[in-house]
Amino acid sequence: MRKIIQRGAEAILYLEKGRLVKERISKGYRISDLDRKIRKQRTRSETKLMERSRGRGLPVPAVGTDGDFRMVMDYIEGRKLKDVLNRMGKRERDMICEKIGEIIAKLHSSGIIHGDLTTSNMILKGNEIFLIDFGLGKFSEKTEDQAVDLFLLYEALKSTHFRSLSECWKKILKAYGKNHADSKEVLKRIEKIKKRRRYKGD
Repeated sequence: MRKIIQRGAEAILYLEKGRLVKERISKGYRISDLDRKIRKQRTRSETKLMERSRGRGLPVPAVGTDGDFRMVMDYIEGRKLKDVLNRMGKRERDMICEKIGEIIAKLHSSGIIHGDLTTSNMILKGNEIFLIDFGLGKFSEKTEDQAVDLFLLYEALKSTHFRSLSECWKKILKAYGKNHADSKEVLKRIEKIKKRRRYKGD
């Protein structure tokens, strides 16, 4: 029996036999063959990203495929970090933010871009953070891609966790710097991205 967790524009998430299934749904406006090709490619790509991440020891749910359009994953019984970060005390929040920085650094060092780094895509289970939803991710070792990935997290923190933005960002960057050999170049690029955004009036 299925229990729907989330219904999005691209996919449905549901629990089935104790595991989480992500099934990419057909789009009626696309030509049938093209639709199948796109859904198959995206399912395969996301699965590979998650498998590579787990292979590098990163906290990502175990994943496999069931057909061309279904991903079957371990269900992480925890809470979205978005829902709890603002209620944490300073010590706990600092610890969590340092873990986030370390995880992202190791992700980037492995040539993986998450593509949607928000606290909605981080599950807190005990004291461990799990990354989920690699649907917008890709393989890349480019400094620009890594900087954009981190900058998206900065924007998410600014939007949802504004009161603790400064402290969280400092902890994340400090841990990122300790765990990524090319962190200095990435952080320089982030500052350039911020300047571009300010110039455009954002």
